Amino acid sequence: MAQIRRNSNRTSANHSGNSSAPSSPRLVSNSGADRPVSLQPGAQGHTQFVSNGKAGTLKIIPLGGLHEIGKNTCIFEYEDEIMLLDAGLAFPTDGMHGIQIVLPDMTYLRDNRHKIKGMIVTHGHEDHIGGIAFHLKQVDIPTIHGPRLAMALLADKLEEAGVSDRTELRTVGPREFVRVGTKFLVEFIRNTHSMADSFSVAIHTPLGVVIHTGDFKFDHTPVDGEYFDLQRLAEYGEKGVLCLISDSTNAEIPGFTPSEKSVYPNLERVFSNAPGRLLVTTFASSVHRVNMILDIAKKQGRVVSVLGRSMLNTIAHARNLGYVKCSDDLFVPIHELQNYPDNKVLILTTGSQGEPLSAMTRISKGEHRQIKIRSGDTVVLSANPIPGNTIAVVNTIDRLMMLGAHVVYGRDKGIHVSGHGSQEDHKLMISLTRPKFFVPVHGEHRMLVKHSEIAQSLGIPASNMVIIDNGDVVELTQDRIGLGDSVPSGIELVDASRSGVVSDRALRERQQLANEGLVTVAASIYSNGKLAGEPQVHMSGVVSSIDPSKLKGAIGATLTNFLSNRFERFVTNPERRSDDDIDWAGVKVELEREFQRLLRRDFVGTPQVVVLVQSIATPVSAVRRDRPAPAAPTNATSVDSSVNSVNSAMNSVNSTSDAGNAATPSGRRRRRTAATVAS
Repeated sequence: MAQIRRNSNRTSANHSGNSSAPSSPRLVSNSGADRPVSLQPGAQGHTQFVSNGKAGTLKIIPLGGLHEIGKNTCIFEYEDEIMLLDAGLAFPTDGMHGIQIVLPDMTYLRDNRHKIKGMIVTHGHEDHIGGIAFHLKQVDIPTIHGPRLAMALLADKLEEAGVSDRTELRTVGPREFVRVGTKFLVEFIRNTHSMADSFSVAIHTPLGVVIHTGDFKFDHTPVDGEYFDLQRLAEYGEKGVLCLISDSTNAEIPGFTPSEKSVYPNLERVFSNAPGRLLVTTFASSVHRVNMILDIAKKQGRVVSVLGRSMLNTIAHARNLGYVKCSDDLFVPIHELQNYPDNKVLILTTGSQGEPLSAMTRISKGEHRQIKIRSGDTVVLSANPIPGNTIAVVNTIDRLMMLGAHVVYGRDKGIHVSGHGSQEDHKLMISLTRPKFFVPVHGEHRMLVKHSEIAQSLGIPASNMVIIDNGDVVELTQDRIGLGDSVPSGIELVDASRSGVVSDRALRERQQLANEGLVTVAASIYSNGKLAGEPQVHMSGVVSSIDPSKLKGAIGATLTNFLSNRFERFVTNPERRSDDDIDWAGVKVELEREFQRLLRRDFVGTPQVVVLVQSIATPVSAVRRDRPAPAAPTNATSVDSSVNSVNSAMNSVNSTSDAGNAATPSGRRRRRTAATVAS
């Protein structure tokens, strides 16, 4: 299991009202040598760094999270050192057939792996830590620093991926500093978000302090009593912040984002009005929401059964760390629910975003083995659809209603609030930190534009901010901000096999299969270029008025013409003609091109074409002209077997593993039960 260590070589900054803070702001380097490093205030209160006498350039390179929601990954690079901030994932769109996980293109990081000194994690959401296990298979990250809950969740991911020995996880707390390399010193500043144990960070560099907000909102009545450290932000603003990098998700929404606690009375009312079973879905990582749901269930005398691996994992770790407080007897295994009256049952499940194979989606389709919707059930969706998921969520709601459930959903019900700040939250963040330069991140383009307009309204000149995309290189000095040459960006796709990245070519082929179908041609060919029998033609998923016999005849004619006129080009030794003397792979590729041209020209279609060639040594009787070669059986078992094998594989091209037993980078899964949560 991945080992988590509490950072022993670090310090907490002095601040009033926190008895846990040490009296001396002493920092010990994380380099492995226990050398004390003191925080020495500079002219503007910044930490002193060893300098070569020349002002350098800090590069800020987002690889994900811009013009999109998800896969937040950012590189900070100064001279020959790189520090990573978060490394998240996104989920596939409808056109990404068979894809389970979308990652940012990590080409730049792979090319500069020798510069990587470490990583800092702001919180434990999948769009911030979900990609780390995949990246550790390609690059080494010496140390990863982050909150306790995020590190506990990450440890599971690394163990399941088999990469727990590729890095060291170290936990941090509020106002604690960690050193990453020699160019970065990072202070973790408590913030408030939909997930417990979340932080903003102040990154001390040789040029000044850069504050990255992480995901945030200003929640003045947090569920766990962990308040946003406004004082620390204001202190940095007073000393001088070189650049603010800020979450833009709700930049279009006026006002402040409501407190998470505002959801409690609305959930309590909905639960109390439910006459039968309650099925509740929310984001598994929304620990505060889950804690409130469990508290209300206990108060109303309901037992709780948990469905969905990610939900089970998060509750187990949150209970161990004290973020979820409930007794063991609250949980019961799913198979024991039949022993309780319906009005004493609450089923907490994943699937708030309509994920195709999540527990709630399968329940809505009547495909779940243990849970079937019946009259009297109340389903509560305590989440709003994220961009791109609206149709899937609406379809799930429709199916649940058709099965007889009463479904409670929608913004007007007050059963969900965002974990991201709105316009007034953004104004407060900018006013507290008073940055010289500003970079809006974590949002789609219109959100970034609106956030930049808010910053301008507070006095930051347009020339002091940039709106960027993934792969852009922000070059920051003490006097200017601008864009340098971009680096490779884009996406890397992972399917259920977990064996590697799905190439663009493979994805195009999957899209072609879904749109046009598959034509398989199997042929047995003698080494002298003669057909050993009629080719076998099979069509899968091809919608056409074409007479199959006509298509088969055209393919046979094309094949015969190719063998008569072009086969010899692929023979390197005409005298011997063994398999090694014939480029059978080249023959296959050329035949696929010929058949594709035929279908496109004469049959108005572009299905995927797969050619299976079975090479047969030319018999002696075929060489002797006095006797003809015996014909091979037209329905050769080996050919039919090959065709059936290909068709079987293609029929399952869109199958994926159970999202409720969610994807891990290695594909391995560990079974958890409600008893595990209660342990």
